[in-house]
Amino acid sequence: MAQLNTLIHQPVRLKIMSSLMSIDAEEKVDFTYLKKVLELTDGNLGAHLSKLEEAGYIKIEKVFVAKKPKTYISLNGKGRDALTEHIAALQQIVKAIKD
Repeated sequence: MAQLNTLIHQPVRLKIMSSLMSIDAEEKVDFTYLKKVLELTDGNLGAHLSKLEEAGYIKIEKVFVAKKPKTYISLNGKGRDALTEHIAALQQIVKAIKD
């Protein structure tokens, strides 16, 4: 039986993980783009990304583009697996309610 993931279950982190899951595995998104899409502040997004990075679910890459700092975020295999299991657990809960 799949297990709920308490780290991912937090609404903002679930939105972050879902957004990252929606892109190809080899792709990454820009911090500013993710902030706008999820309507978060820099600090709020940064804090949640730190938690996900500490768990080993995402990769954060900081680079310079035309002498300006850019931060890119991507979901790794461990993160994809964790979100997939979390979604399966949610689906089991919904199915149990319907049955």
